[in-house]
Amino acid sequence: MSFDLKKVCVSTLSAASKQYDYYSLPLVAKHLGDISRLPKSLKVLLENLLRNIDGNSVVVDDLKAIVDWQNTGHADREIAYRPARVLMQDFTGVPAVVDLAAMREAVQRLGGNVEQVNPLSPVDLVIDHSVMVDKFGTEKAFEQNVQLEMERNYERYLFLRWGQKAFNRFRVVPPGTGICHQVNLEYLGKTVWHEMHNGRELAYPDTLVGTDSHTTMINGLGVLGWGVGGIEAEAAMLGQPVSMLIPDVVGFKLTGKLREGITATDLVLTVTQMLRAHGVVGKFVEFYGDGLADLPLADRATIANMSPEYGATCGFFPADGITLSYMRLTGRTEQQIELVEAYCKIQGLWRNPGDEPVFTSSLELDMSTVEASLAGPKRPQDRVALARVPQVFQSSVDLEMNKSQGKAISAPVNLDNQKYELEEGAVVIAAITSCTNTSNPSVLMAAGLLAKKAVEKGLKRQPWVKTSLAPGSKVVTDYLELAGLMPYLEELGFNLVGYGCTTCIGNSGPLPESIETAIKQADLTVGAVLSGNRNFEGRIHPLIKTNWLASPPLVVAYALSGNMKKDLTKDPLGQDQQGNDVYLKDIWPDSKEIAKAVEQIKADMFHKEYAEVFDGDETWQSLDVASSATYHFQLDSTYIRHPPFFSEMTAEPEAITDIHGANILAILGDSVTTDHISPAGNIKADSPAGRYLQEHGVEPKDFNSYGSRRGNHEVMMRGTFANIRIRNEMIAGVEGGYTRHIPSQTQLAIYDAAMRYQEEKTPLAIIAGKEYGSGSSRDWAAKGTRLLGVRVVIAESFERIHRSNLIGMGVLPLEFPQGVNRKTLNLQGDETIDIEGMNNLKPGQIVPVKMTYSDGHQEIINAQCRIDTKTELDYFHHGGILHYVIRHMLK
Repeated sequence: MSFDLKKVCVSTLSAASKQYDYYSLPLVAKHLGDISRLPKSLKVLLENLLRNIDGNSVVVDDLKAIVDWQNTGHADREIAYRPARVLMQDFTGVPAVVDLAAMREAVQRLGGNVEQVNPLSPVDLVIDHSVMVDKFGTEKAFEQNVQLEMERNYERYLFLRWGQKAFNRFRVVPPGTGICHQVNLEYLGKTVWHEMHNGRELAYPDTLVGTDSHTTMINGLGVLGWGVGGIEAEAAMLGQPVSMLIPDVVGFKLTGKLREGITATDLVLTVTQMLRAHGVVGKFVEFYGDGLADLPLADRATIANMSPEYGATCGFFPADGITLSYMRLTGRTEQQIELVEAYCKIQGLWRNPGDEPVFTSSLELDMSTVEASLAGPKRPQDRVALARVPQVFQSSVDLEMNKSQGKAISAPVNLDNQKYELEEGAVVIAAITSCTNTSNPSVLMAAGLLAKKAVEKGLKRQPWVKTSLAPGSKVVTDYLELAGLMPYLEELGFNLVGYGCTTCIGNSGPLPESIETAIKQADLTVGAVLSGNRNFEGRIHPLIKTNWLASPPLVVAYALSGNMKKDLTKDPLGQDQQGNDVYLKDIWPDSKEIAKAVEQIKADMFHKEYAEVFDGDETWQSLDVASSATYHFQLDSTYIRHPPFFSEMTAEPEAITDIHGANILAILGDSVTTDHISPAGNIKADSPAGRYLQEHGVEPKDFNSYGSRRGNHEVMMRGTFANIRIRNEMIAGVEGGYTRHIPSQTQLAIYDAAMRYQEEKTPLAIIAGKEYGSGSSRDWAAKGTRLLGVRVVIAESFERIHRSNLIGMGVLPLEFPQGVNRKTLNLQGDETIDIEGMNNLKPGQIVPVKMTYSDGHQEIINAQCRIDTKTELDYFHHGGILHYVIRHMLK
């Protein structure tokens, strides 16, 4: 193009008597073609490319490819996306800051300037994943849990305070404040970003990447953002663009309204099931349709939050009047609100009635058809109608646990000097927790109203149920107290336990000792019900085999009922003072009651709670560290260790060696999650990680969790593939992180076997089924894989984030050809693998994989290279994305 497109597309708009420059999409359309039917999420990408045209990483043809996308709903073109900011939580943030500290040392060792390792875009880290539910059911639970959190995590928090001082544009929201996604939704997100640029105020869409899968919750506010691994986020904050293919966009049309008694949680579980069945991995989902006209922003955020569960990159809701009302409610300035309206309307980003963009594919839901639902027992996409829960529970017991139907199984428990019988199906955890629902006032008020009606009827929670309330922000407790509902929740044991992710991330804490003993002795299959987004195996609590996602009012109802075998649509929850049966329908609040309660929420609450969001309490403020450009790693630390990733790094990349004679470390099935690969919960005393900690003087009671130990690679590599529910098909009938060391035919912990292979200088491979690496954006699932010596992962399909993370750590992801898998190949684990041409790979090429069986015969598998872009290939050749960034800094 003979003219400078970027220059001719600059325009000016006025909002609240202030002038803003912006890069005009209508002007792009004049030069490159009509964009009126382009999905609004792609318009955000188009503006991002326009603003960052440099003739190198972004060229005019990139923009043209997005405009032409409308012709087919697809484009095979790599683009460089530069988000405005980065969001982190502490489980992923600590290892990210460890990496940055190690990068500074590497740059210093190789003769560079350590100040180059500094965020170039704003970074917010919210400490929200470390509080555990140790204490519950008392008014002192919050205070005691916070005190325990500070004691356990003192060293980690000191380290984050160092990072706060050492790095520019890096803010930390202290513990006890809220969940990162809710803080983002209620405070950090702007919908339209603005900053000074060349002496003028420049406006552009608010965009971000986050180190937590549920970053997508902000899509409900019209902000384009999604989860990435920590290593990608580090690269983004250091100025490296996010490499991606122009995505397919699936349109999801919402019509109608939810019926009386149906919650936003029921809606999101239905949407999740539909989209997972449709197939949206690696794609954008954009919501449209007349049903959005009355869909509250909190409901939109609840749906967007679950994008990782349905597999999409994001679940985008364009801005409209409901967006502005929510921004006003949550205390955004009128100046900001006027800017959002003016900018979105002039750029064609505003949702208008009747909008029908072009989509790659689409599906539709009439919201009046949604029914009361849970999801379980182990995947969020497995929606179950409320009435079918007992049947599905029993089926899972019969199938998974090999117990005969109808067999009465129970064990005695002693709680507060009272004897009870703990039965099969007992609900032992009922937790109102997680960003998914605690951001939504309608379902929280519904829970409070249901609790009020239950208490007034004389109902009580069953004594074996561990109950907890962990809101995503302090505003939640403010409005529950204002509505007069907190006393009723507390009466049923739902006392405040902390502001954080708690049970949903596996920080459910211990069960009462007698309950844990009973479950173990009778091998009981019990349940947890939580208002979260994740219920993967081994995630919530190691002794709980079935986990169920539900709306907050249903969480309260199951605490009253106490057993998954009860049908809440027809079985009584308990008896009133007169001995009459009380049913769920008797205490379920109607929509008018809920709406009246929600109306009490005012902007003043948000102003009050977010006025001092970065300050923290006295304990946080007392954490004092010296200012230094590089971090002084302590050799005896069991929390923060100098990682080995850059210790032998050279200024120039070395050639990648071919893979010869690789042994298989594990053969895994379908839907293996990053929780299976890199657990975040309990550390078992007899596991490799537990043995390591005890050897370093840490007693089991002080183990904390895998998530909190992510700054220590020694713990994390020992925890890789260590989930108690992972099943390695190389050793049939065994659960947990074990494998066969092939040369000796010995059964070992996967870590121990990997270390033997390293001594023998044997490269390793992982074989897997479909949807490998689904779940959390957990970069340690890739880091640990690499540190164990795995060179290649061959799977039937990959989830987006984990595939990217593997490349970011220099591990090759390959996909089996259609119709070929571990079963058709009859893989047993004693085969060896050879791959040649590692230094000459191309994105998406066919890679011959030679498999040699134990009897000597060979098979050649034509696998597809899942390095999808040229930029990803550059990262791979450098041995990882951060190695690439360091070397470019040095140049």
